Amino acid sequence: MTAYQAPGDSGVDVHDAVVLAGGAARRLGGADKPGVRVGGRPLLDRVLAACSSAATTVVVADRRATARPVLWAREDPPGAGPLAALDAGLRQTSAAYVVVLSADLPFLDEETVRRLLAALRSTDSEGVLLTDPDGRDQPLVAAYRSAALRRELAALGAEHGGLAGLPLRLLTGALDLTRITDPVASFDCDTWDDIAAARARIREHGHVLDEWISAVKEELGIDLDVDTGILLDLARDAAHNVTRPAAPLTTFLVGYAAAQAKGGPEAVAEAARKATALALRWSEEAEEASSGPGAAPAAEARPDAG
Repeated sequence: MTAYQAPGDSGVDVHDAVVLAGGAARRLGGADKPGVRVGGRPLLDRVLAACSSAATTVVVADRRATARPVLWAREDPPGAGPLAALDAGLRQTSAAYVVVLSADLPFLDEETVRRLLAALRSTDSEGVLLTDPDGRDQPLVAAYRSAALRRELAALGAEHGGLAGLPLRLLTGALDLTRITDPVASFDCDTWDDIAAARARIREHGHVLDEWISAVKEELGIDLDVDTGILLDLARDAAHNVTRPAAPLTTFLVGYAAAQAKGGPEAVAEAARKATALALRWSEEAEEASSGPGAAPAAEARPDAG
């Protein structure tokens, strides 16, 4: 999908996003880094999902298919470096705040973006950025005041006769910044070892289910947050009280019923409740049947008259 989204209201509570995705990826042997898949999804799409609350999202790179609509920009000349790319992206934004991200952040999520913006709005800082486990600044995992970025980019361009080839530290060194430590969200993929580590981490026991559900929703175009615990409990009850193959089929039918009702998370929860109750009734009947022919249900059994 390559259609783009119109800029939103430029009020103080609105923010835009600029994603830099046009690097040469030399440490990956020139591979198409934004298109490298982690957890079945391209790195770029993972980053775009994390900043989906932006009024306008600009990706600075050559056009490609993406999972959600974006605007496209390109630095002039292509390959002129991060400051030139940031300037090109910023020119297509209008909000007072802008989230600036690289396209190689496999563990960035919406909560991290919210934290950055909340910290920026609660201080007089011109930007809030993440630091990695070694304390190094990550200026491409950050939220900034757009006016401050434009001011310093213009000053650097005037001083150096342009922005091509200039390092990011010239920009961040001129800004008043607040720093937040987040060793997971700040993890970026510069090498194939980094890619391998990211792919291994999402398959760890504590992460694999959330990662899989996020990937499926993205693949199916579903923007619905439900209580997965309810569905897991339902699957367990269906498997235990009916038969094991009933688990996946029952959860599918619950989802289909909620969709037919045109409901959200509440409709899923209600359908799951009904299906769980049915599975329990099914089990109770089986127990009654196993007690012998003609046996009365437990609730109806009477003591001997004597």
